[in-house]
Amino acid sequence: MRAWRGCGSVLGALVLVLVMNGGLTSRTAAAAVKPPPSPAIEQARALSKAFEEVASSVKPSVVNINSTKKLQVGGRSGIPNEDRLREFFGDDFADRFFALPRQPRDFVQRGQGTGVIVSADGYILTNNHVVGGADDIVVKLADNREFPAKVVGTDEKTDLAVVKIDAKNLPAAELGDSDAVTVGEWVLAIGNPFGLSQTVTAGIISAKGRANVGIADYEDFLQTDAAINPGNSGGPLVNLDGEVIGINTAIATRTGSYQGVGFAIPVNMAKTIMEAIIHEGRVVRGWMGVAIQNLTPELARSFGYEGKDGVLIGDVTGGGPADKAGLQVGDILVKIDGKTATDMNQVRNHVAGIKPGTKVKIELVREGKPKEVTLEIGELEGGAGATGGATRETTEDLGLTVQTLTPELAEKLDLGAEEGGVVVTDVKVGSLAEREGIRVRDVIISVGGQKIRDVAGFRAALKKHDLKEGVRLQIKSGGVKRFVFLKR
Repeated sequence: MRAWRGCGSVLGALVLVLVMNGGLTSRTAAAAVKPPPSPAIEQARALSKAFEEVASSVKPSVVNINSTKKLQVGGRSGIPNEDRLREFFGDDFADRFFALPRQPRDFVQRGQGTGVIVSADGYILTNNHVVGGADDIVVKLADNREFPAKVVGTDEKTDLAVVKIDAKNLPAAELGDSDAVTVGEWVLAIGNPFGLSQTVTAGIISAKGRANVGIADYEDFLQTDAAINPGNSGGPLVNLDGEVIGINTAIATRTGSYQGVGFAIPVNMAKTIMEAIIHEGRVVRGWMGVAIQNLTPELARSFGYEGKDGVLIGDVTGGGPADKAGLQVGDILVKIDGKTATDMNQVRNHVAGIKPGTKVKIELVREGKPKEVTLEIGELEGGAGATGGATRETTEDLGLTVQTLTPELAEKLDLGAEEGGVVVTDVKVGSLAEREGIRVRDVIISVGGQKIRDVAGFRAALKKHDLKEGVRLQIKSGGVKRFVFLKR
């Protein structure tokens, strides 16, 4: 029996070995016949490898920027339990209940952002809101070295800034061509979100030419869905060639964090500003001396213009470059210096980038006829009484009430010296006038191209037009003239 048990044990062991060997043989065979990766997998790996190479080449040029600003806020009165009293009675309790002077309290405001090295000798490009007004700035390189930095110059109108550190042989990033960027191409954002240094995120270019975002005076943003969060500001947006094509600046969000919409300043604009700051010590912008607005189909037809491109001149500054060149209110600018005028923001940005003193050819349409003039770009600086009684006129069809603008009324409303017209004193909610952006205190200067000086003239001019066909008004808002087209 023992021998049998022993043989049985040996037989069991042999069976176990055979099973184990068979299992190993099966797995080995399966591994040997594993199919090769599909073309889709290979393509994904190639893209992943491209991301790795771009990140590896650009990250050494990306820096963390830490700034501090000293602030004096409120004050302390020296009253016992002051903080507790503030909770119940507010920060001004000492002024309301005690005749005691308060001492200012010093606070240190700390900020974090990102920058990109643009020269081997230490120039760094970033956002103005990262370093503007800072008392101390410390730059931390990718190799963890830290340097104090000085602000070379800032430009609030584009939210750009240049800082400098005392270092040599730094890895400068390669700056690309943002005009060549296409919607849908892959990009990487590199920065310091939430203090997490050297963070890389990937996405695509979602849109180009974003303006009216409300971030800066001059806007022409690249929009991306590459994740951008607080701390990314001032960092580079790069293409798959490892070239910087934008400076990450802001996000559209309702939570304060990334929600899929980020904005970057095109690097071509950033290069122009950067070079002006470094070499000129200030940013110089071109100026034409006109107020322009976008064309609606109705406005275009009212001027006899059938083109798709172009912007409308709503006002001309007396004695300015446009005035000297003979441009007039109502002219439609089609091309400036060979560049097609597509919308008011594009034209404004383009003109701002032209060096003052440069003579450019302007192609325009006046009263339906093409015309060319030569204009010398100027430099943008930092920027008769009406007649008739003060009667009122309410126009139900338009939904507004107007009053003759006398010199006394113009002074009272702080409208400056006006050349006649009627001032809007009321706009009905939901009316045609409100929908077209007419507001109280706007001054209506002309109706259908006919200048008006008082309410009677306004009434007579309106009677000549059928609102079903539409009527063009020229108005002055905040000192700037523009056109609106009203159609019922």
